[in-house]
Amino acid sequence: MASDPDGPRLGLLGATLQLWALLLGIALLLAGNGLQGTLLGVVAEDSGFSSAVTGFVMTCFYAGFLLGSLGAERLIARVGHVRTFAALASAGSIAILIHGLVIEPGIWALMRFITGFSFAGLYVVAESWLARQSDNEFRGGLLAVYMIVQHAGLAGGQLLMNTAPTTGLMLYVITSIIISAALIPILLSSAPQPHVVIDVERLSLIKLYRTSPLGVAGCFGAGLANGIILGMSAVYARRLGLDIAAISVFVAAIMIGGAAFQWPVGKLSDCMDRRRVIAGVAGLTAIAALALAPASAVGGVPLIIAGFVAGGLALTIYPLSLAHTNDWLKPEQMTASSSALVMVYGAGAVLGPIGAGALMGWIGPNGFAFYLAAIAAALAAYAVYRIGRREAPESTEGYLPVGAAAGSGEYIGEAWDAAEDDQA
Repeated sequence: MASDPDGPRLGLLGATLQLWALLLGIALLLAGNGLQGTLLGVVAEDSGFSSAVTGFVMTCFYAGFLLGSLGAERLIARVGHVRTFAALASAGSIAILIHGLVIEPGIWALMRFITGFSFAGLYVVAESWLARQSDNEFRGGLLAVYMIVQHAGLAGGQLLMNTAPTTGLMLYVITSIIISAALIPILLSSAPQPHVVIDVERLSLIKLYRTSPLGVAGCFGAGLANGIILGMSAVYARRLGLDIAAISVFVAAIMIGGAAFQWPVGKLSDCMDRRRVIAGVAGLTAIAALALAPASAVGGVPLIIAGFVAGGLALTIYPLSLAHTNDWLKPEQMTASSSALVMVYGAGAVLGPIGAGALMGWIGPNGFAFYLAAIAAALAAYAVYRIGRREAPESTEGYLPVGAAAGSGEYIGEAWDAAEDDQA
């Protein structure tokens, strides 16, 4: 829904208001996703699933998400945005109800895979629609609004945990209702469906790694960290003995931290060598993650603050790594690189919950904190190593905040392209 260049200029607020239906649908999707992630983590723990089994169940979401992000554009090209969105939202709505009807690890793993596949496609639909209907001048700003909507939806979903007991079907039904409700604003939107281009230039991971080793490593590390945070934080909190209200506040604090740190970290990275910012953020994430262990013994506010800082900082590593990678690329390579980096991120997210679950089963709930700290410390060390290997790029691309639930590289890549157009 680009503004008419000869007509009145809408401004970012006007463009956002014109796209309210898409943004509302995205907020509802994220609320449903946030609620079910925490709900399933708590129920898995209360049902006697081992940490390793829970980690495997949670990682099936990211396996489905990765596959869905790769195949969604072809599905959209075949049947269109509206039909794809309706079909995948229905699949996600059905899957969460089956979780409530059959509490069994094998069934849950399959349903999590279906849910991940569905949500990846839903995000691709929403993001590509949002990107194609926004003016180049406002696309970067809309990406920031999109990030805020993401984290607000995720945080709001946590608070819904307090509306009903976890032992019945009510929370599963509420999640299903929210996901189904996301259909309404998007299907009733008057914005025309965008055209999807599926023949996009691809960059091999080897070439991308040779171009920006730290960018690729950072995206993989961010996937590991975010997979742990989004997949296992509720399990961790339950293992600590927190009640439902405290769990929802703890997980919500992580999501709010992810939104709060985006702008200051991004502005800092635009003013100095981005590799130093990655090293600093990763190092602080490691320290804050280690602080979770003593904070967990105290509980209450110290634990929430530690989660806010550790989780919030970790959720900035992905956009930092995207920005650093784009510092080394030609403008015409940026869309292709963002798609490749989404795959790298997804691979890390698949492995994250498995490793965290295994370590929690071995040494207890603080295996969550130690695993997150180890990943962040390794990334910080690698960033320091890369600083000594070559000089910083002569010019840099502006930082764009990207939420943890970003479903495709298309919107990210188009936002980078738009930023480049503005600079030209």
